Amino acid sequence: MIRKLLRSTIAAVCLAALPLAVMADDQARAAERLNELLSQARTMTGGFSQMTLSSNGANLQETTGTLALKRPGMFRWHTDPPLEQLLISDGERMWLYDPDLEQVTIQKMDKRLSHTPALLLSGDVSQLQQNFTIEWTEGGNVQDFTLTPREPDSMFDHLRISFTDGMINDMQMNDPIGQRTNILFRNVELNQPLDDSQFTFVVPSGVDVISE
Repeated sequence: MIRKLLRSTIAAVCLAALPLAVMADDQARAAERLNELLSQARTMTGGFSQMTLSSNGANLQETTGTLALKRPGMFRWHTDPPLEQLLISDGERMWLYDPDLEQVTIQKMDKRLSHTPALLLSGDVSQLQQNFTIEWTEGGNVQDFTLTPREPDSMFDHLRISFTDGMINDMQMNDPIGQRTNILFRNVELNQPLDDSQFTFVVPSGVDVISE
């Protein structure tokens, strides 16, 4: 009787563990596929349009701009006037320049993927599964990945990346206060030669510098 009970208990535990094993396998496949899609871009250039919505769906801000990305960890994100800003990283430092305020903020680059979403496009994505839980859906030529950070202090609650025919199409971020940011990419080109000089910033004369 005791042996029978023991066998039943072991069988029940094994059956209960099956969904966890399947989930882990799905996570691994999703992370591997997303890594493949992101890693194909050694460099990336293009334009973007960005819309930020409040928690109740009100339109807070709309901007357009251009971007340039280069692995590992370098990016240049230029937002057009009238809300012009320039965000640049050389992989170690980050500059945020506001020409209207005549001010640049310089800080050390946070290399955590959940704290600097741009690094999903330009940084080391080999540790995706360690940083996020990942859901992967596929329909026709569209693949969607929803990333939920494992760290509690991330700058976003979850982030969706969508690819069409293997090319990144858009991103959507939901932050902890309920705001949603949608970024639509356009005229994207991959693996064009980019000079590293694009990813450093020379402070213009007369501009206030804030170092963090």
